[in-house]
Amino acid sequence: MARSAKAVPWFLFAAGGTVIAFILPVMIFITGIAPAIGLFGDALSYETMHAFVGNWLIKLILLGIIVLAAWHAAHRLRVCAHDFGIRADGAVSIVVYGLAAIASAATVVALLMI
Repeated sequence: MARSAKAVPWFLFAAGGTVIAFILPVMIFITGIAPAIGLFGDALSYETMHAFVGNWLIKLILLGIIVLAAWHAAHRLRVCAHDFGIRADGAVSIVVYGLAAIASAATVVALLMI
């Protein structure tokens, strides 16, 4: 039986879908909705969040969340392009996965600068 290289993209797609489904809504609530309705008070100030994200473990977690979400979105965009009738799958794959790779690299650079 021939081995396939499809396991890596499918892992990134599935893991990204899990992250988007379970973790991203909580992050949106904590950083967007809760402060708007007066929860957390001063806990989300710039100084507090900068110190929080300065921890290497938090950086690693944020890296995982953002990178997996980017690769999940890339695969979904590839499938949507096919559904819209764009049959140049090779070119679409290069573009969307290339953008996911650029987003991953930009995330690494941004987190290292903190």
